[in-house]
Amino acid sequence: MHVLATAGHVDHGKSTLVRALTGMEPDRFAEERRRGMTIDLGFAWTTLESGATIAFVDVPGHERFVTTMLAGVGPVPAVLLVVAADEGWMPQSGEHLDALTALGVRHGLLVISRSDLMDPELALDDAREHLAGTPLADVPAVAVSAATGAGMAQLRAALEALATQLPAGSTTADVRLWVDRAFTIRGAGTVVTGTLAQGRLRVDDELDLATADGTRRVAVRGLQSLGAAVTQARGVSRVAVNLRGVALEAVSRGDVLLTPGAWQPTDTVDVRLRAVRGTAPDVADLPTELQLHIGAAAVGVRVRPLGTDTARLQLRRPLPLRIGDAAVLRDPGRRRVSAGITVLDVAPPPLRRRGAAARRATELASMTGTPDAAAELRRRRLARRTDLTAMGVPAADLDALARTGTPGAAGWLLDPAHAVAVAGELAAAVAAHDATDPLDPGLPVQAARRAVGLPEPRLVDTVLRHAGPAGTGLVLQGGRVMRPGPDGPPATLQGALTALHADLGRDPFAAPESARLAELGLGPRQLAALVKAGELLRLTEDVVLLPGADEQAVQVLAGLGPEFTLSAARQALHTSRRVAVPLLELLARTGRSARTPDGGHRLLP
Repeated sequence: MHVLATAGHVDHGKSTLVRALTGMEPDRFAEERRRGMTIDLGFAWTTLESGATIAFVDVPGHERFVTTMLAGVGPVPAVLLVVAADEGWMPQSGEHLDALTALGVRHGLLVISRSDLMDPELALDDAREHLAGTPLADVPAVAVSAATGAGMAQLRAALEALATQLPAGSTTADVRLWVDRAFTIRGAGTVVTGTLAQGRLRVDDELDLATADGTRRVAVRGLQSLGAAVTQARGVSRVAVNLRGVALEAVSRGDVLLTPGAWQPTDTVDVRLRAVRGTAPDVADLPTELQLHIGAAAVGVRVRPLGTDTARLQLRRPLPLRIGDAAVLRDPGRRRVSAGITVLDVAPPPLRRRGAAARRATELASMTGTPDAAAELRRRRLARRTDLTAMGVPAADLDALARTGTPGAAGWLLDPAHAVAVAGELAAAVAAHDATDPLDPGLPVQAARRAVGLPEPRLVDTVLRHAGPAGTGLVLQGGRVMRPGPDGPPATLQGALTALHADLGRDPFAAPESARLAELGLGPRQLAALVKAGELLRLTEDVVLLPGADEQAVQVLAGLGPEFTLSAARQALHTSRRVAVPLLELLARTGRSARTPDGGHRLLP
């Protein structure tokens, strides 16, 4: 299927032409037929001789209904631009062309209608002059008369040729179905219609329904395309979606059905202006308040200039936009299209600091509106993969980045240069910590993550591996980010440890008293550091011996016979109860001794 929208001045015969092509009545309301003027969107379709199906979205031509017209042409890839031979180019012909130019529509046909009333050549020449310099400048032209049938065969042949040129919609793309009509059917409930540009819809699919009130999950109860029930619909096609459990008042034109989780509605975008006639307008000349039209949505925006042709738009309500989207800026007060826009960034940085706007303008000047995986990651430095795809970056491009060594973990990607910079920050953070607290070298992974602003602990290891030990001087060891070095006690404790070795070397079980430990500068944290380094054996909080003292004690106690008392052990070890009790408890805990029934002790084999 291919979908075309009509365009042109009021009463130039758009609906009559659609009626003649399809045999269907596009005007749905009695008032439209009574007045002979389209007020709302109409829909009809026909099958060409080749078997190709053409669906038409018939739009109103009156200036009061330009918003409705834009809702009809917004999601449609091609246009039937109609100009009456007896009236020629008219004001709404121009505004419709401006809108089509702003949207970047480049496929279509120029139809000179009512050729039975006047020679069509004058109107054709006039229309060609106005089309010059627009994407529709070279579209084929056909002169017809719906009243007499003249030229209708040629028009159908031109439609056949046009159908072969229209791009096919991707069936694997994310769904974004702009709602252009909502109504109820007895026994079925709420039905919405729209032009499915890309993607695939199936019965029982779950979708996100984004409205002015927020986003909710909905289910597809049924589908119709061209008036017939279908189990699935693929882009490009006109489709009616029966939504399960959605009240009619909960959905309206401009709302949108989305692939769940694939889109991130935004209310702030940076854009580039495109000309609709001649040169692009200077952003500074635009009104501060304008109307943004995209798909079937019309949303008020506030314009903040950032350069001669770039600006930031603040939307009155969030919309699901992506990099590269084309849209229309219209001034409803002056009733004219101000400019077309190309979306450059759907998640732009805040502009709070002095000079931020000027720097952003410079950055935007180099952006093309074509999603670039490497450039987006470089600008953002760190991003979730799902966020980048929601912005419009193709997943295949992100896969290619990963294959070229772009660091990442847990769904996050890091710009390589930023990863190196973060590694440097980690090294500085570890050095600062170690200088402040040499007894506890290195940072736990969570503390390291917080120190450099990483959102995920696994990124710490990613950064270290990307920069390498030579680049950072750091390793991840035992859950800590630290500088590698020889095993042993902290250098600041080496003097105290040497003194302890001298004391205990003379009398291995005479654990130093608290006064002696204080004299050596060994408090609880210093002792803990030495125990952690394997330089001391801790019996209690303030009783320490040299490593191996427990094995030495077993050898001494073995000379006391099969059983011995605490007093005998204390005397044999030349120590006090303060040391002997916890030492015997250690031997019992480690399976080297046991208590006897009479309260004594014995060594175990």
